[in-house]
Formats: sequence, structure tokens, C-alpha cells
Amino acid sequence: MRLTSKGRYAVRAMLDLTFHSSGNPVRLQEISTRQSISLHYLEQLFRKLRTGKAVKSVRGPGGGYVLARSMDEISIKDVLDCVGENINPARDILGIPSSGIEIMKDESGNDINAVVDTKEFNLTKSYFENLGTIMMDYLSTTTLGDLARKAKGAEAFNENVANTSSIRSNVGEINQ
Repeated sequence: MRLTSKGRYAVRAMLDLTFHSSGNPVRLQEISTRQSISLHYLEQLFRKLRTGKAVKSVRGPGGGYVLARSMDEISIKDVLDCVGENINPARDILGIPSSGIEIMKDESGNDINAVVDTKEFNLTKSYFENLGTIMMDYLSTTTLGDLARKAKGAEAFNENVANTSSIRSNVGEINQ
């Protein structure tokens, strides 16, 4: 149940594109500089994002990338799926129903067959499958637009706090 840097970087890059595009193409070099992500790595991610139809490339002078759909139509799950991220916590528990055989992965990713048919196994398997469903629902219903609006709300809140502090400071100076 681990989100790798590939998934985190893809979401960050897509949010950067969302914030800085305004309908115009954004160069990967600009995203690389702002986000401190290797340009070579971004090229690999955006190749997958383009194949997954999350972004479109624009060629020529002033070219770069734009969102392929509205920011409200691209879920975080879409982005993670495009880059091949699998964060399902039950992905290594593939039990064959009613056989009592669990197919698990060892540290090297090799399949291991184990005969397990205990109430503890069944409870934990069910628990992690449900957790995976909840996570996928959350990722499917959160869009780039949702995160962009949340960030803008946080910026507005921080500006209000800064303005309030400044006003209090000025009032304090006047009262002295």
C-alpha cells in the first residue's frame, strides 16, 4: 500500500500544469524547474500521461503540454493509472475463492502459494479489499480541479491571515 515517487511526481506535475496552463501549453522544462523533478523523468511520465489521454502535446514554438480534458474531468486515479501506479493494499492477496490457497508475492515479487483458510486470513483479506475499494473511490472522486480549488482556498486563507496580522500590527503602532 505504497504510493511511489512516480505517482506523487505525476500528480504534482499535473497540478503544476493545471495551475500554470491557462489554456496555453506549458513546457516540461518549466515544470521541472518549479517542481524540482528531473526533466528526463518528467518526459517519461508525460509520455505515459499522453498515452493515457490525460494530456495533449503541442508541437512547435510555444509548444508544450495542456490538459486533454477539463481539470474537473481528470481524477487523481486517472493520473495514477496512466503512470502505472497500483496502490491497492490488497494487490498481493489474490486468494482463490473456496480453495484455501492464497497466492502472495515475496519481497522479490515472486508468487508464493500458501494454503491458508483461517478466520484471521479471511478477515484481514476482506478488510484490505474494503480498504482498497475505499481508496479507489476516494481517488476516483477527487479531481485536479478539486485540489486546485482547495489550494486557492488555502492561499486566500493565508492572505487573510497575513492581512489580519498586518492590520493588528498597524493598529498596535497607532495605539502606541
